Amino acid sequence: MEKMQKMKRMQEKTVIVYHMKERPYEKLIVWQESHKLCLRVYTLTRGFPAEEKYSLVSQMRRSSYSVPTNIAEGNARRTKAEKVRFLDIAIASLEELHYQGLLARDLSYIPKKKFEEMDQHVGRVGYLLHKTRFSLL
Repeated sequence: MEKMQKMKRMQEKTVIVYHMKERPYEKLIVWQESHKLCLRVYTLTRGFPAEEKYSLVSQMRRSSYSVPTNIAEGNARRTKAEKVRFLDIAIASLEELHYQGLLARDLSYIPKKKFEEMDQHVGRVGYLLHKTRFSLL
């Protein structure tokens, strides 16, 4: 009986983990780098003042996740023109994020060094986006 109870407890604790196949966009270096940038922005904005939660924090986060989101969506499109259109949206979101970072720096929400690190990352993602875009033309 004790053995049965032990087995039942083990069954209750069993967690099934499903591993999704890697999506095609996840193999793109531009997507990987933009995803890392998005994670960096989420970390940076945690320390912002509470009154910025629904304004600058929200805007920066939306801009940052718009970049990898549009890369992923564009990658799923059939035509080169559609792919380019979504890369253009990602580029625009990246520029928006860059300005928001400048504003956060000037408002002293992020230290100059953290902004410079983010700025370098934005530059890298921008370079990769432009290279990817021009490879489709």
